[in-house]
Amino acid sequence: MDRKFLITGAVFGLLAVILGAFAAHGLKNSLSPAALGSFETGVRFQMYHAFLLLILGNIRMEKRNKTIYILIGLGTILFSGSIYLLTLAPLLGLDLTSIALVTPLGGTLLIVGWILLVLNFTKLKMK
Repeated sequence: MDRKFLITGAVFGLLAVILGAFAAHGLKNSLSPAALGSFETGVRFQMYHAFLLLILGNIRMEKRNKTIYILIGLGTILFSGSIYLLTLAPLLGLDLTSIALVTPLGGTLLIVGWILLVLNFTKLKMK
C-alpha cells in the first residue's frame, strides 16, 4: 500500500462529492445548463482520478512511479480546478479567460500519466 496515493485519492474523492453536491444544489439556479455541465465534467474527471489513485495505492507494483503520481495529481488539479474556476468566474465577477489554456494542459498531464501507467503494466512479469 502507498499512503500518498491513498490519501490523495481520498481527498480528491471527498472534494468531488462536496463539489458535486454544491453544483447540484447550490449552483443549479445560478448557472446555465452548459456551465453546469462543464462543472459536472470537472467533478466527474476528479472522481475518476480519485478512484485511480485509490486503486494504485492498493495494488502491488514492483516499482511505484512517482512520476505517475505527480502527473495524475497535478493533471487533476489543473484540469478540474480550471474548469471550476472558469465556470464560477461570471458568478464571482472575474475574468479568468487568461487561464483557459490550463484545462488542456491538465488534460495532457492526465493523458501522459495514463500512458506511463500502461507502459508500467506492460512491463509487469506474469507469475
